[in-house]
Amino acid sequence: MTLRNIFARAWLACLAGAAAGLIAGAARAQTGIKFSLDERLEGPAALFLLPQDRGYYRSEGLDVTIEEATNALDPITRVASGGYELGVADINALIRYRDQNPGALVKAVFILYNKPPFAIVGRKSRGINDPKSLEDKKLGASPAGATYEQWPIFAKLNDLDVAKVAIEKIGVPVRAPMLAAGQLDAVLGYSFRVYVDLKERGVPVDDVVLLPMANYGLKLYGSAIIVNTKFAAEKPGAVAGFLRAVVKGLKETIKNPAAAVDSVLKREDLGKKEVELERLRMAIRDNIVTPEVRANGLGGIDSARLTEAINQIALIHAFKAKPKAGDIFDPAFLPPADDRRLN
Repeated sequence: MTLRNIFARAWLACLAGAAAGLIAGAARAQTGIKFSLDERLEGPAALFLLPQDRGYYRSEGLDVTIEEATNALDPITRVASGGYELGVADINALIRYRDQNPGALVKAVFILYNKPPFAIVGRKSRGINDPKSLEDKKLGASPAGATYEQWPIFAKLNDLDVAKVAIEKIGVPVRAPMLAAGQLDAVLGYSFRVYVDLKERGVPVDDVVLLPMANYGLKLYGSAIIVNTKFAAEKPGAVAGFLRAVVKGLKETIKNPAAAVDSVLKREDLGKKEVELERLRMAIRDNIVTPEVRANGLGGIDSARLTEAINQIALIHAFKAKPKAGDIFDPAFLPPADDRRLN
């Protein structure tokens, strides 16, 4: 072997070693994130699954694991404990949780549902047509659901006599079946869950009455991305990168929900595309792409509105220490406003 060949092989070996080192370094640079959904896998989960499938988290240096939850409090306690770095949760449940746990290491950093999906879903054939018609009726509600917590606020804002409304506490799985069977007159829940479930049970669309709480005085925001504040302080770049990936995925999902929902269906064998697509489209139309979002972009808050929302919560919740908007929401990790605007 010539001296030139020896040097050439040595040089190639050095290049290969350097390449291997770069690959290993890149793998080590990936920041692990456990992300908690606020429910089971369904259409709107595509908002977080699509960025994973298209590599948007990984391109930000993140290795993201996404897991389902069993109730509205799950993501909050998971993130507050540090077991999960990020999650999606009802911001109103977060406000109450932080009041009960002042030292909780959890805060909201991105509003997903600018208009909350809290709703009363009833049947016209059972006499439901407006908030006042709920009096002297039977209302089904899951205490584990986020909507249940908003019911007393909704009732107060609409001058309902809660003593005249019979609340039957039920589990989520029997909510739509009982309403479809006529065992209940109306139920509480997220609009895109109950409405679509009822249709799937064969209830005629013209017999379904949807009363979104936000259409009847409720100023609350809905679900938000939440973060463990210790993790955010230690790795602010990872939080900002996660939100960049989410915004990119959100914009693509809004443009083409039919393609985005496949990210859910590939993980949920029992899901039906037409059902989960309708849920996703409802969430986009009714809860995400609102006039406020069209004007200001995705993810942010109006501090005055959040303050008003906190005041509405105070109508039925005795705060230990009433929070300010800045105690609940940290905008520091949001992408620039221009990047969050919808085209």
